[in-house]
Amino acid sequence: MRAVTQRPDSLTTALYQHIAQAIAAEGGWLGFDRFMALALYTPGLGYYANDSTKFGTMPESGSDFVTAPELTPLFGQTLAVQVGEALAQTGTDEVWEFGAGSGALALQLLDTLGDQVQRYTIVDLSGSLRARQQAKLVAHAHKLRWVDALPEKFSGVVVGNEVLDAMPVQLLARHGGQQGGVWHERGVVVDDGHFAWADRPTDLRPPLDIEGPQDYLTEIHAQGEGFIRTLADRLTRGAAFLLDYGFGESEYYHPQRHMGTVMCHQGHLADSDPLVAVGRKDITAHVNFTAMALAAQEAGLSVLGYTTQAHFLINCGLAPKMEQLPQADRATAAKLIMEHEMGELFKVLALGAGEPWEPVGFVHGDRSHRL
Repeated sequence: MRAVTQRPDSLTTALYQHIAQAIAAEGGWLGFDRFMALALYTPGLGYYANDSTKFGTMPESGSDFVTAPELTPLFGQTLAVQVGEALAQTGTDEVWEFGAGSGALALQLLDTLGDQVQRYTIVDLSGSLRARQQAKLVAHAHKLRWVDALPEKFSGVVVGNEVLDAMPVQLLARHGGQQGGVWHERGVVVDDGHFAWADRPTDLRPPLDIEGPQDYLTEIHAQGEGFIRTLADRLTRGAAFLLDYGFGESEYYHPQRHMGTVMCHQGHLADSDPLVAVGRKDITAHVNFTAMALAAQEAGLSVLGYTTQAHFLINCGLAPKMEQLPQADRATAAKLIMEHEMGELFKVLALGAGEPWEPVGFVHGDRSHRL
């Protein structure tokens, strides 16, 4: 199954050659998780490692998608209520943000929390994004530092907004229905100068037995689970708040979700073909929050809460903040909690290291029992 071609440029050509060499080195077939990692993170070439504009509210800016902090500063100001409570509850004074993007969320949190945050550490692999973050956050330079990886042990409050969805996933394809269907791992090959799909038999399986007579494509999230285990191993005292689009396991592997969740974003348009315009568009997969919660518990963290973004932000006091805005800004901020926008699809998972406690963001509408 060859991907539809798109006119290449120097970046996509160079990245194509780099990935094609990796495919050849693996005997002609590369698992999709490896392909996704190279497409997003190859130094200087991958989507998150090159200098293209990514974050913005309109395609005219050259951006590809909008995140909640770019949409309205109320997102970070409201999240700061929860982060501030967590800092006080855990007796810590440092925030660790993964994948800080343009730096918009960091600015909102630092402006709102003031002296409650003594140090703000950004964990980001992207050199080009780091330069933009430094420019945006110059007023808080004395509190900031950037690292490529977590230290062996640390304490504080971890924030990750739309981080888990950018972690590479393995693709599993079932040919045939529940009765007699055969599972394969889907990977990438080179076919006549283009990337193409190719399936191989595998012992890997989704965590649930998926009903239905149809072919089925889905993902498993080994790297995301590995990230959670690393977090559990190194966070000695504190909490983590992970915000992203996704589902609990029973909804994630629903029979109707038979085309998988891998999506690409370019110019504020979405498509489902990650094999074209490689390096020029984002590649994501929805998050299986049950898998993340189980990985956390098995590694020693507590699940402090799980709910929709709408419930979380309302619990943290978004509504009175919205009432103070002009009508146009209020309508924009409402997208954070509207069911057909970010309110229902986006979830918040809270994890804790140390004595469990009830965060304010989950006092109403906690769905931990559904994980």
